[in-house]
Amino acid sequence: MTALPPRSARVLVVADASDTAGAVAAALQGAGFRVRTARTSAEALEAARGGFEVALVGLSLPDGSGASLGPRLKEQSLDGEIILMSRDESVETALAAMRAGACSFVVRPSASPELLVTVEQALRQARLHAEKRDLARRAQVAEKLATVGTMTAGLSHEIRNPLNAASLQLQVLERRIQKLSREEQPALLEPLHLVRDEIKRLNHVLEDFLQLARPRDLVPTELDVRVVVERVADFLGGELERRVLTLERDLPANLPPVAGEEGRLRQVIVNLLLNAFEATPAGGTVRISARLAGAGGDQPGDAGRVALAVEDSGGGIAPAAREQIFEPFFTTKSQGSGLGLSIVHAVVAQHGGSISVGASPLGGARFVVELPRWR
Repeated sequence: MTALPPRSARVLVVADASDTAGAVAAALQGAGFRVRTARTSAEALEAARGGFEVALVGLSLPDGSGASLGPRLKEQSLDGEIILMSRDESVETALAAMRAGACSFVVRPSASPELLVTVEQALRQARLHAEKRDLARRAQVAEKLATVGTMTAGLSHEIRNPLNAASLQLQVLERRIQKLSREEQPALLEPLHLVRDEIKRLNHVLEDFLQLARPRDLVPTELDVRVVVERVADFLGGELERRVLTLERDLPANLPPVAGEEGRLRQVIVNLLLNAFEATPAGGTVRISARLAGAGGDQPGDAGRVALAVEDSGGGIAPAAREQIFEPFFTTKSQGSGLGLSIVHAVVAQHGGSISVGASPLGGARFVVELPRWR
């Protein structure tokens, strides 16, 4: 027997309702894997939305072939590995496994030691792929951040001075307009306010660049996540009503405090909630919840942290886009600088935390922020 895998290892078993399929799932659960099961291709694709590291797929399914399901599952979890299960060992089975993008195949019924060895080999391969992708992504982000820093250092002075001058001149112009008759003022003040709002927007974009390029030191204190979230939710109440959305809150009162800086964490929560609002059509639902990381649900986590989740009933984020969602300048919106989630990622990392994105049971995206507990 090989060493038991980490309990966070996620395995999907896709097979018919036979006793053999149940035995496979039971053997994996007994070895410490987190197992989800599906009986059909449709159920498997739905289950895969939550992510998996290894999927054992029966060659013959009630609604299709495991060989054709394999590539579709890989689209849901780019680093996941597929193991095809068949009732016979033949050249045709091996070819079917290759077509499915499988790393291996096992013959059912398979002895537990052989099954576990195959799954653990696939798990190691899946995690190696994930590590390589993560390293490549970090290198790409670091390169882009270096570009942001260089560009910001050269442009911040040149941009901010003209913006400040324009803002001052607008104030002078506004005071002069206010001396005119009340009938003349609206037609002149409307374009003036429009220009002033655009100057504010440009200042915010510049601040985003500066924050990424030169983040200030963090001064953590003991924070109650529930209180911080409630303050942000109350602050965004008007935006919620304007968009005709429902905000669900699941915030237990007995959560341990986290170590953080309230202003920065509020910025993280505001950004995530506003993104969820924008992604959700009128009449939809946004949910924000908090709990101890690793306590329930399908998402593993560090039990020494507090997990904060923001999810919505919008269109979701494609698996391929999730790989780039935190990179500077990457955006799925028609408008925007592509810096919002990069700043969120940077702030969370500065707190010693982590952030991930996946699919939500509500139908849209689910962002999970894990923060270290106050000690």
